[in-house]
Amino acid sequence: MATAYVLMNCVMGSERNILSSLNAIDGVVESHGTLGLYDIVAKVESDSEKGIQDIVTDTIRKMPEIHSTMTLTRSESEELFQPSEKIVSAMLGRNSAQAYVVIHTEKGEEYNVLRNLSHIPEVKEADVVFGFYDVLCKVEAPGYQTLEKVITKAIRALPNILTSMTLNVIVEQE
Repeated sequence: MATAYVLMNCVMGSERNILSSLNAIDGVVESHGTLGLYDIVAKVESDSEKGIQDIVTDTIRKMPEIHSTMTLTRSESEELFQPSEKIVSAMLGRNSAQAYVVIHTEKGEEYNVLRNLSHIPEVKEADVVFGFYDVLCKVEAPGYQTLEKVITKAIRALPNILTSMTLNVIVEQE
């Protein structure tokens, strides 16, 4: 399965409409409004890289309220994050604070960072990606204080991370 993350900037105030439109697109498996350099993050899946390209180019980029996009294509990598854990966490509804963290790593250290992230319980998924960033991870915690501690004390303290950027998910827009 091909996967990509699309980071978007849009017309101010149009986030809810865009999120609604994104959720109606076949292949968009999740989308969230965020605080930070990007307004929206969407996860796209398809049977092929061509399918991803078609969804992003022919549908998402043609939405009039979207100013710009950055697509991060997932590298085929080892499965370190168990889907069952994500489902249990979502069903329990314990994790009200969520964020995406995009990471620049030292050259050639992407998979080591990915392995290290897999040992942090609040990191629910992570992928090595191609594009401007090297690794993208989704972090969930019961509250924003815990989320902040996980990002600043656990993730940013990992070896081989050069820089990171956090995109906090805005729950009100969903």
